[in-house]
Amino acid sequence: MSSWLKKIIVFLVSQTITLIGSLVVGYAVVWYITIETSSGLMMTIAVLCNCLPQIIISLFAGVWADRYNRKLLIIASDAFTALATLVLAIAWLNGNTSMTFIFIVMAARSFGAGVQQPAVNALIPQIVPVEQLTRINAINTTIMNTLTLLAPALGGALLASSFVNALFFDVITAAIGITVLCFLAVGKMEKSEAPADSSMVAELKEGLKYVRHTDWLRFMLVVYAVGFFLISPASYLSPIFVERIFGPEIWRLTANEIFWSVGAIIGGIIIAAWGGFKNRIFSMAFSFLFFGLTFTLMGVANNFWIYLAIMGIAGLFLPMFTTAEMTFIQEKTDKQMMGRVFSLINIIVAAAMPLAMIIFGPLADAVNIRYIMIGSGLVIAVLAIYLLANKRLLAFDSTGRPEMKKNKQSAAIDMADDKTEEIDEG
Repeated sequence: MSSWLKKIIVFLVSQTITLIGSLVVGYAVVWYITIETSSGLMMTIAVLCNCLPQIIISLFAGVWADRYNRKLLIIASDAFTALATLVLAIAWLNGNTSMTFIFIVMAARSFGAGVQQPAVNALIPQIVPVEQLTRINAINTTIMNTLTLLAPALGGALLASSFVNALFFDVITAAIGITVLCFLAVGKMEKSEAPADSSMVAELKEGLKYVRHTDWLRFMLVVYAVGFFLISPASYLSPIFVERIFGPEIWRLTANEIFWSVGAIIGGIIIAAWGGFKNRIFSMAFSFLFFGLTFTLMGVANNFWIYLAIMGIAGLFLPMFTTAEMTFIQEKTDKQMMGRVFSLINIIVAAAMPLAMIIFGPLADAVNIRYIMIGSGLVIAVLAIYLLANKRLLAFDSTGRPEMKKNKQSAAIDMADDKTEEIDEG
């Protein structure tokens, strides 16, 4: 067995163990809020607590992922998240069951996730050969989707017995996952060309400048922002949709997640075996198109089992999108910028969804939630058609690396930035 294969196995085992606990807690919290409140406003607050801290920490987390040992960053973030969950569990046992405290702990866990995610995404291409990235990303996606299938059932069982059981489950799995990760040997990474004594702010500016001058990356970030904004209703309002349209039973909420995950697992197996379309952009746009169509059909479904079948079909295309997106960015981003690029993606995802929920959450309490699902689905489909018609973007070689393209305005900004830095140093 090759060295890189041993390393990725250890890494995936560690992340699998840690992730199952995090997913169980995530589902348990969302369902608890849904059952106790059935409120779009309360769900919006939950989403804000889950996302906004990531936005705050992610820019700096990207710099850390490019500057420091990524394995240690992952261990530290997992430990912090587990500690926050343990505090909630102890408080719960002592009678503190307020919704406010749940939101505070969700925010703390979000800080941990904001540090972890850029480090995880940047570590994979550090230990995996470029030619194996698609395969490994597909396998990783399949594992995540399998866990997403198991977690609702496990989360539902634990929630039915006691909310605190789900919390302790996360603490235990985090401890095991951290222990396994300690055995991963990671070589030295390529670091930024910035001076060793450069400030955090200077490296942050360097990362932002890189994004600003990279045409394809700027465009991808815009697509990300718009796409995740429109996907938010289906992602966060589906439990409320099921509860209002079909009934509040826990088994229905569990089935809602399971059918999506079954579809995603099947899709992951297909992508791992097939490899997907050679053009990564086409794969992402094609996935968006089916997301839009299926979300629209979910909104008009009157039978719960038909709704579940459509949810499963939607999940089928998730691995195609995530694998293509991850591989595309890992292949084309300069290695020393990997952490900062993924931190920006993390920020966009974390920002787009709460912004969307600020609109869609209260809107779900004012209008028929079906209209929100249908409208968002149709707009996603239109976005997909636009991407499929963008020949310039589709023309990017799936194996090449586009050159950073600077215009006169960008060059002028560079000169101004450099002069400012010189003045600061002086």
